Amino acid sequence: MWDVIVVGARCAGAVAALLLARAGRSVLLVDRARFPRDAVSSRYIEPRGVGLLRRWGVLGDLVLAGTPVLDRIGDTRLPAPAYAPRRSLLDHLLAKAAVAAGAVFQDSCTVTGLEFRADRVVGVRHRSQGRELIDRARLVIGADGMRSAVAAAVRAPLLVNDAPRTCVYYGFYPGAASHPELYTRSGSWVSAIPTNDGLSLIQAYWPQDEYPKVRTDVSGAFSAAVKNASPDLWDRMMTVGRVDRFYGTGDQRNFFRTAAGPGWALIGDAAHHSDAITAHGITHAFLQAQLLTDHLPDDLAHEAALRTALDLYATQRDPLLRTDYDHTLAIASSLGPITLCQARVSVN
Repeated sequence: MWDVIVVGARCAGAVAALLLARAGRSVLLVDRARFPRDAVSSRYIEPRGVGLLRRWGVLGDLVLAGTPVLDRIGDTRLPAPAYAPRRSLLDHLLAKAAVAAGAVFQDSCTVTGLEFRADRVVGVRHRSQGRELIDRARLVIGADGMRSAVAAAVRAPLLVNDAPRTCVYYGFYPGAASHPELYTRSGSWVSAIPTNDGLSLIQAYWPQDEYPKVRTDVSGAFSAAVKNASPDLWDRMMTVGRVDRFYGTGDQRNFFRTAAGPGWALIGDAAHHSDAITAHGITHAFLQAQLLTDHLPDDLAHEAALRTALDLYATQRDPLLRTDYDHTLAIASSLGPITLCQARVSVN
């Protein structure tokens, strides 16, 4: 019997496992991927998220790994530093910190279902190294992404569900940008941002209805979007060349799911997802993990106290994220200008 099983070890689940283990809880953290592994992501961690990494004692490791500090966007100074690490680095460091705090981490572990007692979740069925196992827990946290298996198993209702607004593709280019750059031009949006290993992530967004056309010629559409947005960035991009394939998606969903129920809670993209154009995703994952773990009672076996805590988390989650969500939909609907990716210093 574990206190908590966390399904998904990315930037929401690994943080939850870290905070719970530091609080003395027995925690099993599982992920179907083999770590370290990259993920489709904007990678941008705005100052709110950086403040949380500092509070949790993880920021120093991120900096020591050579993650470039981002102190301005274009010619405009940020009010506080931001970072854009490779997800293979960020998620690995967070999972490593969770293990150092006492959590048990199993990667290459596929959740095949949940265990129920009446309507309450009491455990997880999973497959690892060819073995089918059942682990029980007082609380199961789903942090397993937009297509969450935990959310599907508990049939978590969608509270808000808005149609996709944009599609996006990106690639990595060595040394193409020394600091973040943002450009909006006639129906497309382009950014460049330095990340680890001397690489720059250059990404382009288009309205969702252009996705069928863009996906048939990603290279051509991408080149045209960047050249239209910034001929100078296009020159740099073409000079250095792309080091890997294009990554992208036309499935940028916008929703809030019910955040918790009997014996379960959702955090990160499993609970809430919005268009990546404003790059709030990582910070939102951090905020949800902190909010949930702050509310959990000392005694998870106290059923009434646990239910009250989960209700409080669910009640407070939506107001915490709703302003960013509405702003993101407005930007994604118009592909209009973004002000410093809504950079904020406060971590309240």
